[in-house]
Amino acid sequence: MAPETPAPRPAPRYFTWDEVAQRGGRGQERWLVIERKVYNVSEFTRRHPGGSRVLSHYAGQDATDPFVAFHIDKGLVRKYMNSLLIGELSPEQPSFEPTKNKELTEEFRELRATVERMGLMKANHAFFLLHLLHILLLDAAAWLTLWAFGTSLVPFVLCAVLLSAVQAQAGWLQHDFGHLSVFSTSTWNHLLHHFVVGHLKGAPASWWNHLHFQHHAKPNCFRKDPDINMHPFFFALGKILSVELGKQKKKYMPYNHQHKYFFLIGPPALLPLYFQWYIFYFVIQRKKWVDLAWMITFYVRIALTYTPLLGVKGLLGLFFMVRFLESNWFVWVTQMNHIPMHIDYDQNKDWVSTQLQATCNVHESAFNDWFSGHLNFQIEHHLFPTMPRHNYHKVAPLVRSLCAKHGIKYQSKPLLTAFADIVHSLKESGQLWLDAYLHQ
Repeated sequence: MAPETPAPRPAPRYFTWDEVAQRGGRGQERWLVIERKVYNVSEFTRRHPGGSRVLSHYAGQDATDPFVAFHIDKGLVRKYMNSLLIGELSPEQPSFEPTKNKELTEEFRELRATVERMGLMKANHAFFLLHLLHILLLDAAAWLTLWAFGTSLVPFVLCAVLLSAVQAQAGWLQHDFGHLSVFSTSTWNHLLHHFVVGHLKGAPASWWNHLHFQHHAKPNCFRKDPDINMHPFFFALGKILSVELGKQKKKYMPYNHQHKYFFLIGPPALLPLYFQWYIFYFVIQRKKWVDLAWMITFYVRIALTYTPLLGVKGLLGLFFMVRFLESNWFVWVTQMNHIPMHIDYDQNKDWVSTQLQATCNVHESAFNDWFSGHLNFQIEHHLFPTMPRHNYHKVAPLVRSLCAKHGIKYQSKPLLTAFADIVHSLKESGQLWLDAYLHQ
């Protein structure tokens, strides 16, 4: 008998950029492009480990560079993507959308390949172990302060300061694990992420993932970056959005005074008055029971260690003082790199331009590196989110060179200047809103 001839493979479906762009809004299919292949992620968004909104933010667009930036085991991820593949770009279609800088993107991809060859994506485990140990030592020192010196005002305040350092530094460390930048496998990163953010801080890992990956995908893009969701109900952010708000005659707050009330509802209030309560709503509403269990271990540990020394009222006073101090630390550090920068709707620019227009650095120093968890290298962190932070200073000269070649502004400033720029930018955007509100 003659051997059976194999069934012919179906011809690939070809699409244009215009067809892809039409599948990017709500209420319709969501397509995106990775390395010229077209994927329908409409049903997959809910199962996406990084959160549904990250994929939705790139629906109708090319997502090649964020795909490479966010995943550490791309081969494994591509196996899961095969079922989502529906075709590829037509041969006559360019590899880049017209809104993106082709030369810049190609050179950045070459830079990333160089960075990987240099081993800069590999973590020094001893660095992160020592960082964890220093957090645990500060935690022990806080308790020993009360145990050895009593609960009068001075040891009480010193204990609160030490615990706020514990919380801030644990926040930077959970950020490392959350970005998969410590271990080569996602499993170990996720496990340690749960331990640090859940047991050491009392917060849910899923909540952090849900918010933070959106921020990295589209930083300072209104309605896509949750970190600027305080616009317009609390603040008018950015020149463009503030003028738009003024022209629309919208006034949820007296924005021309926002640089003043920022000191009341910004740094002091974010954690104790909002995050502290919202995280419980988040895990219960989404039924994240594993996260809730990790969180409970934090509160049980704090209660067992400090109630015998302070009593219930003293414990509550200490807890909210720590959250107040941590909140100030957290807000100033996290906002200094973004609030003074360009804020607008998503313009679908290339990866490098998207990140550079929304981020700036703070000068390198031993204190700045420790105080900010190396987020003073915000530009490098946003371009290479899975890079271990101890390598940011090594890649920074290469990034600066790339920016200089393409005429992109690479901003780095002193720490106190960065803090002041938050206030200055709020004052400027508040005045722009007022001018548009009154005269346009």
